[in-house]
Parts: sequence; C-alpha cells; structure tokens
Amino acid sequence: MAAAIALLAAGPLGLGDGPVAEAKETARAKSKSKKPKQVECRPQSPQKFLKRRTFVQKGMLVPKKHAKAVRYLAERYGHVETEETRRFNPESAHSQATTVQFMGLPLSIHEKIAPPLHCVEKRIRATCSGKPRRYTPRAVGGFRTANSYRGAEISNHLFGIAVDIDPDRNPCCGCVDPWPTSPLCQEKKRTAYERTALTRCWIKAFERYGFDWLGHDDLEDTMHFEFLGNPDRFTAK
Repeated sequence: MAAAIALLAAGPLGLGDGPVAEAKETARAKSKSKKPKQVECRPQSPQKFLKRRTFVQKGMLVPKKHAKAVRYLAERYGHVETEETRRFNPESAHSQATTVQFMGLPLSIHEKIAPPLHCVEKRIRATCSGKPRRYTPRAVGGFRTANSYRGAEISNHLFGIAVDIDPDRNPCCGCVDPWPTSPLCQEKKRTAYERTALTRCWIKAFERYGFDWLGHDDLEDTMHFEFLGNPDRFTAK
C-alpha cells in the first residue's frame, strides 16, 4: 500500500494511445440512449468528502478518506471492476451507461447524472449566451473503462460521473505531457481561470448543480468536471 500511495505523487498516467484527460467517446454497444426526463433543477453543492483535494493532500493519498469516498460512489453508481468496489455493489457502473446529447455533442455517462447534466445545459443556455460568457465545445468525454491514475486512486470517469471538455483548449497542468509544457501552464502567475478557455459562466453552471471543477484541485485539470452531489435530489416533475 505504501508503495502504491507513493506512486500517486507523480500524478495521473496516460493510458493507451492518448493522454489521461483526452475527451473522446468510445463506441459502446450496450450503452443506452435516452432523452433526459423532465426534472426539478435544485441547486446543490458538491459534497466535500468526495472532493479529490480532501483525500489527496500534497500529492499523497489519505487512505481512510479515499476509501470513504469510493464506498459512497460504488454504493450509488456501481462497481468499477475491482474487488473493493464489488463488495459494495454487485452491479457495475458501466452497465448503467447512457448516451446523452450535451450542447449538441454525444456523451456517455452514468444514467443517474443525466438529470443534473441536463440542468447544467439548461442553465448554460439561459445565462451564458452573451459574448464574454459564451463557449462552444468541440469535444466531450465521459465514461472510461481504464483507470487513469497511478496507485490506489480511482478516476471518477470509471463511475461515469466525470466529464472532460476540450482538452486542447483546457489544460490539465498537473497531468502528463503535453499539458505541463503548455505555455498556459508555464506561466505560474496565472490562475486556473486564466489558463482555461472555459468561461466562468460555464464553470458556475456546473458548480450550481453539484459538479466539482478540478481547476480548483492541485492538478489544475481545467477540462474536468465531476458530479459529487446527491443524484436523488433531482426528482422528476
């Protein structure tokens, strides 16, 4: 365990033929495509104990805090093909995938976060249309089947509750190349808001409905949002 935790300090790894945070969709024969149900969009904050910066401190995993977060996610969203998460839920997260349209782009996510994501899009369309607030995404990515972290940490992409938007325009300065060598990441005086092409209006729309932006994390993963709210709060009208 100590060795695995120590590896975490080096940050996420790239997998396959692309970097960690690459926003792309994989063909999924079993994915379900559904229109979002009419839901009551109730604002809520991400739950603090689920935030990555709560259980990863100074590049090191805090095992008990991480285990608490993993158990919560597995119980609600399903296991991610590990012995630990199978103890909490016999159904896999991947089996509950659905493909939705987000800002006109197909996106594979866990079916339970389709309602809050629908609320995010509704908010963006209502409040982020002016020139300083506008942003047009070109690529989005959600579900993954391979972990993108070293050591014991589990990516929320495996649960289907994380969304990446345009990695070429929204760098992850704490991830693997090419992002750390990006001019945006080299300018140390810049804030995460200044490193990303995403507008604050978009970021606030996600945060309004329980998503955490990893631009706030030590990774400065500005493309990445993950739903850490309570999915049961989004009830059908």
